[in-house]
Amino acid sequence: MTDSANSVAVITGGGTGVGRETALRLAALGYRIVLNYSRSQAEAEQTERDVKSLGSDARCLQADVASDADCRQLIDTAVSEFGGLDVLVNCAGTTQFIPFSRMEDVTAEIWDRLFRVNVTGAFQCARAAAPHLRESRNGQIINISSVAAQLGQGSSIPYCCTKAALDNLTVSLARTLAPRIRVNGIAPGFIAGRWTAKGLGENYEQVCRAYESSLPLEKVCQPGDIADAVVSLITGSQLITGQTLTVDAGMMIAGYQVRYDDALN
Repeated sequence: MTDSANSVAVITGGGTGVGRETALRLAALGYRIVLNYSRSQAEAEQTERDVKSLGSDARCLQADVASDADCRQLIDTAVSEFGGLDVLVNCAGTTQFIPFSRMEDVTAEIWDRLFRVNVTGAFQCARAAAPHLRESRNGQIINISSVAAQLGQGSSIPYCCTKAALDNLTVSLARTLAPRIRVNGIAPGFIAGRWTAKGLGENYEQVCRAYESSLPLEKVCQPGDIADAVVSLITGSQLITGQTLTVDAGMMIAGYQVRYDDALN
């Protein structure tokens, strides 16, 4: 494990869910945390307070990762205030819950928005961060993907496609930024929480139970499970790069798959 004292991590989408849990775990290791949020200001500010309660420093910064100017300002401000950058976690993401069969509902605007946030945003943050990460002794980028990239199953067709593109970006950046920066990803399975609860509505609990009964480990992912995997890549072997680690309670090897379409139709 590398020395994390006074290291700096920027976490996009850092105020809620996986981003929040990752911030708390890295703060407990001594990382100073920059929490990016787009709309969830109150949640990000609470996470900032929680990070500080662990004895670490933190700062909330609003930025829309779909904007290259915002990404550059986010990274520049983080480096200016904390003196450097060691880890970038691209956790910001969005989706639209649309049954795959309702293809006419998938507009050009939805395609554009999901790609701008989920793929272009991750690239723009990585590009802005790269010069600073090269100066670190352990510069790393972690992209939060999804098993939807491989299964072709999830909240919508555009979402699955953006996560497949993000996995490709992970490999491309790992090649491009080596040897000074390692780039890896995490592919969660179904994550219980506000995001999926809002998208699935009244069917949320039913879908959770269906996954729990069908998955080999008989449980769905919690945000903390994904955060644990992020930390394992950051603090573990220094010879892992260009990989996307699946954290899914066995979803990828399960014989039966619960379909979002069944809940959304």
